[in-house]
Amino acid sequence: MKTKIGLIVNPIAGMGGSVGLKGTDGEMRHRAVALGARPVAPGRAREFVSRLACRERICLLLAPGPMGADYLDEVDVESQLVGTVSSETSPADTRRIALEMREQGAGLLVFVGGDGTARNICDAVGTEIPVVGVPSGVKVYSAVFANSVHGAASMVDAFVDGTDLAEEEVLDIDEEAFRHGLLDARLYGYLLVPRLEKFLQGGKEASGAGGSPLENKQEIGEYVAEEMTADVLYLLGPGTTVKAIADALNLDKTLLGVDAVYNRGGVGSDLNEQGILKLLDQYPQRRIIVTPIGGSGFIFGRGNRQFTPEVIRRVGRENITVVANRDKLAKLPSLRVDTDDAALNQQFAGFIDVVTGYRFSKLVRVEY
Repeated sequence: MKTKIGLIVNPIAGMGGSVGLKGTDGEMRHRAVALGARPVAPGRAREFVSRLACRERICLLLAPGPMGADYLDEVDVESQLVGTVSSETSPADTRRIALEMREQGAGLLVFVGGDGTARNICDAVGTEIPVVGVPSGVKVYSAVFANSVHGAASMVDAFVDGTDLAEEEVLDIDEEAFRHGLLDARLYGYLLVPRLEKFLQGGKEASGAGGSPLENKQEIGEYVAEEMTADVLYLLGPGTTVKAIADALNLDKTLLGVDAVYNRGGVGSDLNEQGILKLLDQYPQRRIIVTPIGGSGFIFGRGNRQFTPEVIRRVGRENITVVANRDKLAKLPSLRVDTDDAALNQQFAGFIDVVTGYRFSKLVRVEY
């Protein structure tokens, strides 16, 4: 008998990232569209299904239309539709369809989205059936997500083969606070996931957790600021470690946004993709400075989707600086990237030099 696996896609998840929004909850979805945001989840859903090695052994229970069925057009796999969706999809659709899939015997639920979608799934089924989260949202900090699309497919394959399960945390991110530069991450609940640590991202670690010294970040900030070259555009990504660089320059910095510095002065604040691309047209020499997310180690693809594949390619891997305090780095087995471009992800495989203090750095492996 084939294993029934539910697939629910939040079609607007992640759309706010490239345009500098901090999510697409509520009316933000309309603002994202107005700003020219492009859908992210559909491509990730299609890639996920195409990477499944267990297709002959499963039956996919699909939410209708843009919440699932639309992404099976090029893959041969048994499937059936479950439920109905609104003309404008909503969290209520996610919760209702998750319940219907459970009632129809789904042994595993796969959802494509971000932390908001994870909370909806948690509300619907809790720990009654296991799940796999395919990362697609602007906010992807919960520990129930695979570290990549192909990692999610591998988790499903392992589940079909038979694997242990574990409870992992779902975080509640206050999106309104997030838009104002505050990452307020609180425990919302738990979901069951296949116990496969090599494919599962770690949960968000709060800034300063584990006694990370403020002095270390200040050292990094002072050193990077001193090393800045004249006539080079510097794009500063989110995070407190990167903010320490702006502090050393006596400049304001949006904690969760991308800001631009040129000749030690600010030339852009809380930039979206289009704002960044305009600056790249203006300044021929440029660098990106980012810090990994504590707990998961992502340097691109989580929390900084303004750095789109086009932006990263134009700047070039050789012009990317990674900074991280020593305590955070010691807890990470590797750094990770998860852009929407598989070839670009591959370019980062290997090692990258990470600034860890004043005139101190460390070579760290990057995976995708």
